[in-house]
Amino acid sequence: MHLLVRIAAIATVPAWIGLNANGAAAQDFNDRWSIIPRAQAEPAPGLEQPKKDQIEAPSPTAQEPSADRSGMRSFNRVISGKASYYSYSKGKTASGSSFNRNHLTAAHRSLPFGTKLRVTYGGSSVIVTINDRGPFIRSRVLDLSLAAARSLGITDRGVAQIRAEVLSTPNPAEAKLPSTN
Repeated sequence: MHLLVRIAAIATVPAWIGLNANGAAAQDFNDRWSIIPRAQAEPAPGLEQPKKDQIEAPSPTAQEPSADRSGMRSFNRVISGKASYYSYSKGKTASGSSFNRNHLTAAHRSLPFGTKLRVTYGGSSVIVTINDRGPFIRSRVLDLSLAAARSLGITDRGVAQIRAEVLSTPNPAEAKLPSTN
């Protein structure tokens, strides 16, 4: 008799836990263990809602930049998506330079080191240089330094929907833009 009671209790407990599961079980790994909290605010006015990790092709009417821009060449490529920031105090970047959170730098998964981007959020923009690899959270396209995040006003949000235009690369002949995969 005691054996039947024990078997019934063992079978009842997992069924009861399954019925009373909380919302944390529905989160994916990155949402649950992210250091930066997920922003719950509405998107900034003036920014259209791009698809995740969307890269827009140049417009067919875009003109080639003039040669008198002293090496700055617009690639007419726009990267839209979520950006976060990081601000550890010491360390090396993937490019080998020392990380300085007070410089206008950013991390991207595949753009060449030294690439200049104009990052826009809301009504403000800042020009950053790619010197690190990341972000390592799949839904994000850029990790900004603390100074760049402060310039854009996203330090209180943690994560924001941004738009970044590629301004120049260190060697345009070898520059490759990231794929949409």
